[in-house]
Amino acid sequence: MPERNTVLRSLHDVGLAAWFGGSLMGAVGLNGAAKAQGKSWEEGARTASSGWAMWAPVGAAAIGVHLVGSTGLLAANATRVVTQQGVAASTLAKTVLTGAALAATAYTRVLGKKIELASSVDPQDAEKAERLPVDTGQAERRLSYAQWSVPALTCGLIILNAVHGEQQRPAQQLYGMWRRARTLAPYVLRSHHWPLAH
Repeated sequence: MPERNTVLRSLHDVGLAAWFGGSLMGAVGLNGAAKAQGKSWEEGARTASSGWAMWAPVGAAAIGVHLVGSTGLLAANATRVVTQQGVAASTLAKTVLTGAALAATAYTRVLGKKIELASSVDPQDAEKAERLPVDTGQAERRLSYAQWSVPALTCGLIILNAVHGEQQRPAQQLYGMWRRARTLAPYVLRSHHWPLAH
């Protein structure tokens, strides 16, 4: 019977769903509502910053849960990565996308913090903003691009997860292992020294 990894899959999928859904809702709903309801740039920025700050711990937890599940599944499927044709490539693509999504998420938090300080009415925040002046227009433009890149990248992870699911079908596993064996066969035969017949 094949090994079941229900807990790891649940951690992987629930974490990714929260990461994707939270970033998409924030980019569409939270930012849109803040702009629509804010009477000034500062008020809209404060509303958006407050919402993102409240979401940040939940988002960080979702990312952590997803990474734990991903690492566990990679360890559990290490044999398939090596022996089944196509799994290593999709795993590498998934790793690259995960790294890009993590970088984009961290970058949005850095830019968001700068805008939060620039729009804050707190004297201490205003003092920090004066010490570290920022072009708010440029920061907002970059933040907008970065915030949209997170749901785009995590959507890519969801698609690759579907690819992995298809690759786990028994017929796909057999076909992939046969292709890998056929690819490696010439190298194995070339490296094997047959004894000379007398």
